[in-house]
Amino acid sequence: MKDKVKKGGGRNQTKTDVVPQTSGKRPVVMKQEDDTSFPVKIQGAGVEPFELQVHSFWLVQDAVMALLAREEVCPRSSLSLTFAGMTLDPLAELQSLKGLKPGSILRLAEEPYSPRSARVHLGRVLEMLRASGPQDALREGRSPSILETLTHTQDSGITNGKSLKRSSSNTKTEPTNQDGAPPEYLLPGSLERPLMALLPHSSQPEVPSYLRDLSLSCWNPPPGHRKLQGDFLYITVVTLEGRRYDITSCPRGFFLNRSTEDVFDPRPAQSSPVCHSFTDLLCHISPTFKQALTTLKNRSQLPPVEVLSTPYRTLSWLGPSCASRTHKNSFSRLGLDEQAATQGPDWNEELQVARDLPQGSLEERLQRDRALLQVNSAFVWAVAQGAEAVMDGFVEPVNGNPEDPAFLWGGVFMSQGAGSVVLGGERGRRAAQRLELRGVQAYSDLEGALQGLHTLPTATVDYRGVRLSAQGLAPGLEGSEQEQGSSAPSRGLLYGVNAGPQESPHRRQLLQLLAQSAKALSLQRHAIVGPTGHQVPLFTSVDAQGLLGADSRFYLLDLFRSFPADANFCPEVQIEGQKTPEEERNEGCEEEKEKANCVKVEGWPENYHSDSGLPKNFPHGLCRLRPELLQAFIQHKHSQFTQRVRERMEENGGFEECATAGDSRATNAVRAACKDVGSVSDIIFEMRFNPNIFTSGVSFPNCESGSTKLQEQLLREAAAFIVTQQIPAFLENCLQGNEVPMDGASLKQALHQRGINLRYLGHVIKAISQSEHRERLRHIMRLVIGEIVVRSTSRIFNSFLQGVEVSTLSAAVSHFLCCLLVPHFSPTPAGEETKKKSRRRGRGAGASESTPWSTLSGAELWNLVCQDAAETYDITDRLGSGANHLVEQYGLQKLSLLREFCLKTGVQLRLRDYFLDNQSKAPIGPDDVLNIFPVVKHIHMPIVDASKAFRVAHNFLQKGLLEQANEHLKEAAYLFGRVCDDLHPEACHCLSLLAKVAFLQGQAAEARSVQLKAVVISERVLGFDHSNTIQQYALLAVYMYAGGENALAQKCLLRARLLMLTVHGEDHPYTATLDSCLGLVLTGEQTGQFLQNALKLNASFFGPKDLHTALNQHLLSQWMCSKGDYRSAMNHEKEAFVAFTSMFGDDHPQTRCSSEFLRTITQQAVRVERSLRQAGADQTEQMVECLSPATDTILEQLVLITGIRKNTHSDRLQEFKQKLLEQRAAEAAEEANKISNEPATTETEKGANKSSDKETGWEEAGNGGSPAEQSISESQEDQPMEEVPVENSTTAPVNVHVVELAEQSQSEEKTATDIGDSEDSGRPSSEAELKGTVNGEADVKSAGEDTEPPITNEEIIVENEGVEYEVTLNEMQKSGSDEINGGINGTPDITADLSDLKNKEVLADAVISKATIANGIEDRDVTVNGEAEGSVTANGIAEE
Repeated sequence: MKDKVKKGGGRNQTKTDVVPQTSGKRPVVMKQEDDTSFPVKIQGAGVEPFELQVHSFWLVQDAVMALLAREEVCPRSSLSLTFAGMTLDPLAELQSLKGLKPGSILRLAEEPYSPRSARVHLGRVLEMLRASGPQDALREGRSPSILETLTHTQDSGITNGKSLKRSSSNTKTEPTNQDGAPPEYLLPGSLERPLMALLPHSSQPEVPSYLRDLSLSCWNPPPGHRKLQGDFLYITVVTLEGRRYDITSCPRGFFLNRSTEDVFDPRPAQSSPVCHSFTDLLCHISPTFKQALTTLKNRSQLPPVEVLSTPYRTLSWLGPSCASRTHKNSFSRLGLDEQAATQGPDWNEELQVARDLPQGSLEERLQRDRALLQVNSAFVWAVAQGAEAVMDGFVEPVNGNPEDPAFLWGGVFMSQGAGSVVLGGERGRRAAQRLELRGVQAYSDLEGALQGLHTLPTATVDYRGVRLSAQGLAPGLEGSEQEQGSSAPSRGLLYGVNAGPQESPHRRQLLQLLAQSAKALSLQRHAIVGPTGHQVPLFTSVDAQGLLGADSRFYLLDLFRSFPADANFCPEVQIEGQKTPEEERNEGCEEEKEKANCVKVEGWPENYHSDSGLPKNFPHGLCRLRPELLQAFIQHKHSQFTQRVRERMEENGGFEECATAGDSRATNAVRAACKDVGSVSDIIFEMRFNPNIFTSGVSFPNCESGSTKLQEQLLREAAAFIVTQQIPAFLENCLQGNEVPMDGASLKQALHQRGINLRYLGHVIKAISQSEHRERLRHIMRLVIGEIVVRSTSRIFNSFLQGVEVSTLSAAVSHFLCCLLVPHFSPTPAGEETKKKSRRRGRGAGASESTPWSTLSGAELWNLVCQDAAETYDITDRLGSGANHLVEQYGLQKLSLLREFCLKTGVQLRLRDYFLDNQSKAPIGPDDVLNIFPVVKHIHMPIVDASKAFRVAHNFLQKGLLEQANEHLKEAAYLFGRVCDDLHPEACHCLSLLAKVAFLQGQAAEARSVQLKAVVISERVLGFDHSNTIQQYALLAVYMYAGGENALAQKCLLRARLLMLTVHGEDHPYTATLDSCLGLVLTGEQTGQFLQNALKLNASFFGPKDLHTALNQHLLSQWMCSKGDYRSAMNHEKEAFVAFTSMFGDDHPQTRCSSEFLRTITQQAVRVERSLRQAGADQTEQMVECLSPATDTILEQLVLITGIRKNTHSDRLQEFKQKLLEQRAAEAAEEANKISNEPATTETEKGANKSSDKETGWEEAGNGGSPAEQSISESQEDQPMEEVPVENSTTAPVNVHVVELAEQSQSEEKTATDIGDSEDSGRPSSEAELKGTVNGEADVKSAGEDTEPPITNEEIIVENEGVEYEVTLNEMQKSGSDEINGGINGTPDITADLSDLKNKEVLADAVISKATIANGIEDRDVTVNGEAEGSVTANGIAEE
């Protein structure tokens, strides 16, 4: 399977070049490719004629690779192409062939085999015989796709555009099974968590058997006299008919020989043909094989996203229910796998060759990105296989160090790394391996000329409690220039503490690259005292080394300290860092303690230590800040810098006067602000960080004392910024519903996006406990507690496995899990164990007594977990005495704990229902532990052009430009398909957003088709139970409901709820979303249960006055109306009305709609009561049916609930509008123009009345009428974002609750409602617009993003609660009010003269730019950190 990806296409490569990735029209970039593509006919080589789409820029060998991937040709190989009787050169371009045109005939020609190509052909045959079956993904530890099984019907399945219409038409004629009730374990309040339902039996048929055995013959290898006659291999085949044949491989192909088990006779058998393809010969000798092969080729083809192997293995913690039955003959005795292991490639050379590919055109960049992804993917697979081989004992160490053995397998160098006492022993060694990977990632992501800095292919792998660091072999290093003479190029160590003073062109080139990389990574150039006492200038950490390899490439090694230290966890080193080296030698310990206790250290906030308990010691000495934290801290500092400049100007005569006077006051303000915020430059805002501050053993020269003190202060401020700013901001986002982590992986991602390391989990708990909203944050508390327990348990599990023999691994793992999950668990006595396990031969009695691991008890394990949690996270009394305490105190599920533990350690359990609350019996036995898989952490290769197109589409989407966003999303989807066959997490997000846009444009069928693909990708790439998969299922349900597939929509929502219950439990905000959707989609009696449960959850997480709760009250009122319970319906609608009034006010359309609906309910209740008295109950039931909501109404409510279109409001925006109106009224009064203001007010009132007149409540059909909730928002009519994919797109049901963001006034205000993107929440790609000029770097807008004038008709983005509104404000420059500008977030680009600027924030940045120019640095040169391109500055000193 890896060969298919490695060869550059697989079966999907040709299809992705030809078939659009979506069912919509193709983007602009695809039209370029269409101009160069044309069809040709393929014939010959025993293949049925077929048509192939080729590109004119292809080489002939590219066309051959595309042919070999086709089903019609597979598994044939050693083929060439001929045209007009001439064999084509593999390296010739198709466009250079004379006479080649659309419809031309290319013939396949069979080429003679070589010994190597014959083995390659047998490998392709083996790949076909090992075709993946439904259970193979679980057996191999890969996450399967369940969607096809879930939505399987006779003719429908996961579609790729063409089968969409067929499946849609068929499902409409099928019964929707709307009366089918969901199972009891999915109902609200159920505590049952069945695992068997998570992975239902696949609807795909099992792969047929082809042969009984296929192996190398006992007569292999051929003797010398037969080699001279062309014999390559002797192969033995046992067919399903029970016959045994010996086959010879030769240059012409394969034929039967006369050998038997006892007699060697290599002569060809009688009437045996020589077949070029091995499968042709097998079809000749075995009718059963021929029939099975025909069945395989005639089976229904699955979409490529389900067939192609993923670039990286996504672990599945559940395996087959019966592992023995799923094990198949892999025909490994053919010996091909062993040869692949011994002949490992040069991974470093392959990676660097891929990096050096040209990037001039789009096609070249795509080929480069694809090559990088394939090389890295194959390297990661090799690392996983090598780790298993090393730990299984099949690889001998290549060094003689028993404490740090090193291994070489398949071209991968693996070692554990030596543990250092200074770094923290075993934990420090693991941290160094993890940080090395992060440093390699940082330098690998550098673009442009900085790609001249190379890093080795790197990965870390955790397997059976051991962490191995894996790297490709470094190129050979030669001696330095002084040793080789002046004529030889300089090679070897050029940069580092131990490099010594040297001068060469290569060193100067390397230093220039390092200076530019330091600028990109916000690292400061500094100097340290070297081992010999001389000063060593550095651009990196003290451990980094720069080498010039034998391949003439610059390499960086030892990057584990690339990022600055975390001052919160290095208190001892911090005291040393406040003194010069001479002072450290002269002062005693008493003076150090006195200084630490008495003198206030600069950088820490007041009472910081007493409030947070920081700084403190940590188990290891490698606590570093994350790059995301550095960027957030720089943004924070920049806002402070702008504010300080404005304040200084106000103090010196006024803002506008300083900005326009042209004297030194503006420059002095900038200089003072630079000093106040800690800028490393005194003329521009420039934030740099020294990675060697707070590093033990590093001394700085006396001339660097001022810079060192400034860096210490900055790092303390950055460390305090995590506790005082980032953690509260994260919790506030969770309160607002913008962050909804569901498990440990999503919690980790959300924290890392804000630069919060996981060692701060204890401080997150402390912040939640001190919050007044801790009850609303209980799901975050639950996740944090679970993550702490799992991580502490994993560390204990790693050491636990070190003393376990291989033969007892499954028993030891199951014993450990029982100790973790069952309180007071103790091992079974040896006598009882012998009776129960007597059927297991070879595991004699007394095993539990003789093995140390069997003496571990539940109480002992939990004490170890609590001890590790207290040491690492400063958690002392929150974990209680066992897992039951977590269940009772925090509502944590044992099943969720088990899942998280298995995913982190690679343990795979048998698929069955586990009863973890059973106190009398071990819930997990040795037979339940199926395998332990390597957990590999690797470098992520970027897909540059696709990601750029995706970000541009996101920007268009935020502006409400759906058509442009749709085009760029299709372009991004196409580019993702070209590079990674869509099997990438970012490709999943792109397709999901494309489906949303298509749905908002009224193309529900296309949205359904694209979302089907997104769900499959999420299941296979992220995991079948990943949090993103849950959200993708909910979105798919909406699109299916829009297409009339109510039964499939119910299945998707129930599937999402099942996953949600397994991953987290019922007490979660997203469960309320799923329950609200189920309450709308289901039609049985369970509808009320789901809606009431959703209301309870929303009220507890968001409060009674929140929009979620109010909308839920309305849905429940709507359902009660359909049931005739008008009294309860009125009560719920009253609650909704009160919430809408408090949020929006009395005059808001939403409040008026709720009031109208409440009045309609009251009137209907009176009519029903009256008719009940007059005509009886029959008429009442008929009138109750009339109040059932229409399908379009339900669809719009689903759209709001799932966040496809968010319905929210902004208090800041409302206040801003109110202040703007007040200011305009004041200006009108001053100008004595009151009369001219009256028509505007009248016009506004008319617009509001017009909008109100268009809103209709619940009307009756006939006498009672049929209910229809409709409301028209005038602002909605003008925006493409508000196009509703229902029958009447100009109206929206009242349940939509459209928020009218701006009233009609003299200047038309444009509003755009943001599309809720739950899976992209917190994504930093969309935040660049709001940042302004930061760290001395001018804003550079993406291609396709409009550059708008900053003053006239200025468009200002106001962000609140994750939703951005674009408000066009006319005559903004007339206002100098700070109150108005206070609601504006972000700094516009400076493109106008100073005399034209009135906005103070704009003026501040303009003055900064002017001051920069005044100091001799042109504004165009201020790119990053205020440096000119190509220059190297640090602390104001230029380096030649």
